[in-house]
Amino acid sequence: MTTRIDGRKLAQQIRSKVAEDVAAAGASGRVPGLATILVGDDPASAVYVAAKRRAIREAGMRDFHRALPARATQEEVAAVIDELAADPAVSGILLQLPLPGRLDAPALIDRIPVAKDVDGLTTASAGLLARGVHGLRPCTPLGVIELLDAEGIPIEGARAAVVGWGELVGRPLAQLLLRRGATVTVAHEFTTDLAAVTRPADIVVAATGVRGLIGPEHIKPGAAVIDVGMHRTEAGLTGDVRAAELEGIAGCITPVPGGVGPMTIAMLMRNTLYAAQWERTAA
Repeated sequence: MTTRIDGRKLAQQIRSKVAEDVAAAGASGRVPGLATILVGDDPASAVYVAAKRRAIREAGMRDFHRALPARATQEEVAAVIDELAADPAVSGILLQLPLPGRLDAPALIDRIPVAKDVDGLTTASAGLLARGVHGLRPCTPLGVIELLDAEGIPIEGARAAVVGWGELVGRPLAQLLLRRGATVTVAHEFTTDLAAVTRPADIVVAATGVRGLIGPEHIKPGAAVIDVGMHRTEAGLTGDVRAAELEGIAGCITPVPGGVGPMTIAMLMRNTLYAAQWERTAA
């Protein structure tokens, strides 16, 4: 029997706890605030930002939003980031990706102060993660760790295969798992014989963006399978894992939707709270 990991339930628990902590912070006169920046009119990005802003308000945080036209220049976007960086009411800054192709996204991301980098994507934040120093970590990898912990899945001493080496999920997740004592192998588009990498693993994380890549040939009986992928099809949302084929093989698996996705926003809320606390400690 394969257990479905309920990401929605855990995410709601985290968001409720964040709301309680925000209320307590408000009583002391400091309400955390998150600034979201949306450049252009990409429909998917607009939906994601709307969901994040809704979560911000539900948690009792202040909602600072900046919408810029697709024609905005590098200098105009940079000026908005600098303005928000200097605003003490703004605890965290999130620049929604992807940006219009003519903009230099890494350069803009690196303008976000490390203490307000709630996405954990700046070069400085990546360095803090690599060194194991206190900092804000990328939300989706954090959500994966929370799911594993909530299910009581041992990380220390486990063999983990992270399929996908992107800077948003794969690489930071591999480092988080290493820090927790797992033996980690990272697979990617150049990996030959993918099953030989994933089959021995106790934990398999699929974060490739390739629909249905992972199937029963890749998973050993009883392994924990975390599906980070999300793809829209005529039949609905699906992931990087052929979940139906893993029934009775995987020990547990995250569904799509309802697995990792809700955790990403929950961890964004927690990161914003932590950013506000970090700022107060630094002050």
